Amino acid sequence: MTATPLAPIAERAQAPATLPEITAGSLTWRPASVDDAPALVALYGAVGDADREPYRESLEEVHDDLAAPWRSLDADSLLGFDADGELRASGFVNTAPGDVRAVRAFVFGNVHPERRGEGIGTQLQAWLIARARQVLAASGKELPARIATFAEDDAPESKLRLHEQGGFEIRRWFADLKRPIVDGEPVPEVELSGSLRLVPWSDELDEPARLAHNDAFRDHWGSEPQTPEQWANGRSEFAPTWSYLVVDDAPDVDALLADPSTDEETAASLRAGEPLVVGYQLASRYEGDFALRGYSFGYTDLLGVRRAYRGRRVAVVALAAGIRAFAADGMDAAVLDVDTASPTGADGLYARLGYVKVSGSHMASIEL
Repeated sequence: MTATPLAPIAERAQAPATLPEITAGSLTWRPASVDDAPALVALYGAVGDADREPYRESLEEVHDDLAAPWRSLDADSLLGFDADGELRASGFVNTAPGDVRAVRAFVFGNVHPERRGEGIGTQLQAWLIARARQVLAASGKELPARIATFAEDDAPESKLRLHEQGGFEIRRWFADLKRPIVDGEPVPEVELSGSLRLVPWSDELDEPARLAHNDAFRDHWGSEPQTPEQWANGRSEFAPTWSYLVVDDAPDVDALLADPSTDEETAASLRAGEPLVVGYQLASRYEGDFALRGYSFGYTDLLGVRRAYRGRRVAVVALAAGIRAFAADGMDAAVLDVDTASPTGADGLYARLGYVKVSGSHMASIEL
């Protein structure tokens, strides 16, 4: 069946000529800057406490997010201050420069718990959606388009209702998984076959790891390729000694180049004789969340395997290496987040390794 042609993005986005005013709460509004990171950490902390969120953002994380080189804070952010100069609300529209299959605009809004119920959230969300439509229309990318937001499954009903009123529909669910280390099952001993080799993460292999990630997640709904600047951004909590890669020391270059699914960046890397990373487990140490959760943990941010190498136990080996590294540093548990509809069957892998769900979240979107 032939797909219905998309209307031009400028038409589908229905971008308004002007953005709606926010008058509720009598706040004073201005764009954010990197210098606002401490105030944002305080706001996010108050929201997280009130909404019982299972994480908190550190000052370094917030600073990295604000300082991302592709961000346009002047146009895509808004902070609301009360008469005493205290930050009471924030809104951000984020886009990703690497989008090639669907162009996305992520919206994030927060209102301090003490100022909820005044209509600030409703008006802020309207501003965010309107700005997201402008961003998508201006992208010039004639692709499927999406305005997306996230929430914990047990978020306050008022927040979930606000998203629904804004036209968002839940599209994807995620599970936060935990595997005990001290009292958990032994980590499986699995060997790699052929010319595959497990190695620690290194600066020299970081770019090959990015290429592996883009290949591994190409068939995941909602995933888009990461540019080098995206890949390198937001690593304030990155734990190199907990991160592992699997490389192929003798790849069948001719077969990979002949495979139509091999992307252009990987093909160029193969022709240049550069290392081929085929799997990876990249981890972070979110130490600020240890007390919040009541236990220390190592967090697997990313786990993936190139499609041509699936079925060779690469993911098990990389993840097991990470768990052993967590254990060696005295962590109580291993933690990760998984898309419950992952096409690779990752949820089954995690269950076999002893991971169990402790909480859930979802992505809601307006599809254009």
